[in-house]
Amino acid sequence: MLDLNTELNLRLVDTLRCPVCGAPMGVDPNGRSLACGGTVSDRNPKGKTHLFDGGAGGYVNLAPNHSGGGDSKEAVRARTSFLRSGYYAPAAEAIAALVSEFTPQNGLVLDAGCGEGYYSNCVAEEGFAVLGVDLSKFAADTSAKTARRERMNREQESSTLYAVGSVFELPVVDEAFDTVVNIFAPCAPAEYARVLKPGGHLIVAGAGERHLFGLKELIYDDPYLNDPRRDLPAEGDGLRLLEVRNATFTVTVDDPDHRAALFSMTPYYWRTSREGHSRLATAETLVTEVSFNLHIYEKA
Repeated sequence: MLDLNTELNLRLVDTLRCPVCGAPMGVDPNGRSLACGGTVSDRNPKGKTHLFDGGAGGYVNLAPNHSGGGDSKEAVRARTSFLRSGYYAPAAEAIAALVSEFTPQNGLVLDAGCGEGYYSNCVAEEGFAVLGVDLSKFAADTSAKTARRERMNREQESSTLYAVGSVFELPVVDEAFDTVVNIFAPCAPAEYARVLKPGGHLIVAGAGERHLFGLKELIYDDPYLNDPRRDLPAEGDGLRLLEVRNATFTVTVDDPDHRAALFSMTPYYWRTSREGHSRLATAETLVTEVSFNLHIYEKA
C-alpha cells in the first residue's frame, strides 16, 4: 500500500485546499488519503472532515463535483506515446528554461491543465516542485505514474503532485505559487492570479501563426494561419504582460500512429473532412512546422 507521505511532495500538499469546504489539507494519518481539518465555516457548518483517496500512481482526485471529464484513456495514451517520442522536446526545453528564468530557486510551480504531465515533469527535472492539475483522471494518473517511475529510477524524493481538478476552480489556497504554466489548455486568468504570489509569473503557451501548417496543407484544400488565443489575460485580471516569445522548429513524423496521435491532439481533428482524414492516413510522412507562442505575465 502506497504511503502518500512519501509518494507526494509535502510542500505541494500544503498548498491544497479542500474542494468541498475550502479548508487547508494534509495527509491523513492513514497515509492513503488527503484530508481537510474539518474547520467549521459557512461551507462546512458541522466541521466535517473530508477525505480524498490517492490513486495507485500517487495522484489525488480533488474534483468531487465532476463525475468525469477531460481526455479519455485512449486520448491520453495516444498523446503520451507521441510526446514521449521527443517530437516536442524543443518546446519542453523552452518552457522549462522560461520557468527557470522567472521562478526563484526552490520555487513552487503549478501546471494548470497539465494533461499527461509531459511538460510538468520536464519542469520538475529543473529542480522545482510542481503541482499538475487536470480534469481527466486518466491524465492525472498517467502523469503521476510517469513521475513516480522516473523518481524511483533516480532514487529521488518526490517533486510532484498530480490532482484531478478544474483550472477554473483550482483546489489551491490563495497566493501559493511562484509560477503558473498553462500549455494549450483553457486559460482562467482570474483564478491563476488568485493562486500566484505577488510578483509571481504566468506563462501561457498557445499556437503560433504557422503552428502545424504542414499538417494543415495535407488535410485541407485551403490551409489557413492560426488566430491568436482569445482567452489570454485582459486588463483587470491583475496580470501584466511582460513579453511574448516564440519557439519554432520542424518535425518529421514517419510513424502513422504518431501522425494520428498528433492529429487527435488538435482541434482540426473535428473540423476535417473524411477526405482530409484519408490523406493523412495514407501519407508516407508528415513534415510540419511547430510554433509555440509563449506569453509571460507578472502578477501586480
